[in-house]
Amino acid sequence: MFSLPELPYAYDALQPYMSKETLEYHHDKHHLAYVNNGNNLVKGTEFEGKSLEEIVIGSHGKNAPLFNNAGQHYNHIHFWHWMKPNGGGAIPGKIEKAIVSDIGSVDKFKEDFIAAGTTQFGSGWAWLAVKDGKLIVAKTPNGESPLVSGAKPILGVDVWEHSYYIDYRNRRPDYLKAFVDHLINWDYVLEMYEAATK
Repeated sequence: MFSLPELPYAYDALQPYMSKETLEYHHDKHHLAYVNNGNNLVKGTEFEGKSLEEIVIGSHGKNAPLFNNAGQHYNHIHFWHWMKPNGGGAIPGKIEKAIVSDIGSVDKFKEDFIAAGTTQFGSGWAWLAVKDGKLIVAKTPNGESPLVSGAKPILGVDVWEHSYYIDYRNRRPDYLKAFVDHLINWDYVLEMYEAATK
């Protein structure tokens, strides 16, 4: 069964970069809907009782309604942890070294990551992921993630309008810059990087 995780911080903890109102709607309404829909859609299918990652990978291309909700549930479980109060700032040495080696520089990563989120047409996500042992920047539509293309996401940003419209209206690039500079929880990114490169 999918369940809605509690936020790892107070609703107002990410202000002014993400408002209390945005988090209340995004977590309590949107994420809860993916949980409820996912629970209803998984019943009686071959995916019942499997892990969330198995459901996301297995339902991709086979059961679109289940995939959409399971994919978004997976993405959001991590999204809340990819942010923290007073985030951004110094990148842990291990990640910084990998970014420089695989992408070119920290500035290039930031530029590519913001560009991926800005140019994702409509709803979707921008990602930093590990594929074949190397870091890549990617973007996906709707509830997809790099999981479905054989990669392991270690950082993602939600560019569905409900993630930023209350605070930024149509200024998606400003939201992405604020996310990179002030919200990223690099400790959690490092944790996921280490798990993905074991």
